Amino acid sequence: MIDTPEYRLDDDAALRDLVRSHGWATLVSHPVSGLVASHLPVLLEDAADLTVVGHLGRPDDRLHALGSGEVLLVVAGEHGYVSPGWYGYTPALPTWNYVVAHLYGTPELLDADATLRVLADTVDRYESAMPHPVTLEPIADHAARVARGAVGFRLRVTRVQAKAKLSQDKPPEVVARVLDALDGDGPYADPTLAARMRVAHGRAAT
Repeated sequence: MIDTPEYRLDDDAALRDLVRSHGWATLVSHPVSGLVASHLPVLLEDAADLTVVGHLGRPDDRLHALGSGEVLLVVAGEHGYVSPGWYGYTPALPTWNYVVAHLYGTPELLDADATLRVLADTVDRYESAMPHPVTLEPIADHAARVARGAVGFRLRVTRVQAKAKLSQDKPPEVVARVLDALDGDGPYADPTLAARMRVAHGRAAT
């Protein structure tokens, strides 16, 4: 990913919020056999350094040669099309606003008990929004058997490339028009992207 200083996302709290809010990630590795990619849920671990945990189904761990070298974990946040018709001037070209982080590190493979904890924590994370959350505790034996088909990992991030491209290159009046369009009811309306833009531009939510 090309480093564009005006779009660089290097705030630790913002990075953690991105991982916490968008836990469906893409894991990319480059073992001897060639490039491998998997899509999986990850969780932000409560640690002083930026650390995530996740799990893969077998045999994906072997395909990635997980633990033998550096991997790339891509966490994508809000994104959306921005029409030049929103700018209020011509000539203008369309663009795509987005937030994304590339997290690098060498995964640490987890044992069966720790893998089961990652699975349970993942269930708890997403079930917490349900009116009657389901947990693995009542079906612990069954969950433990199923967990044998998964491999948990911990990734202590050693290198980060993160970008929040959110119309920072546009004057305030154009940003305001883009926000109005994203908050509207058109085909590319996206209030969540508008909210992320307001944070980047220091604007209060309407």
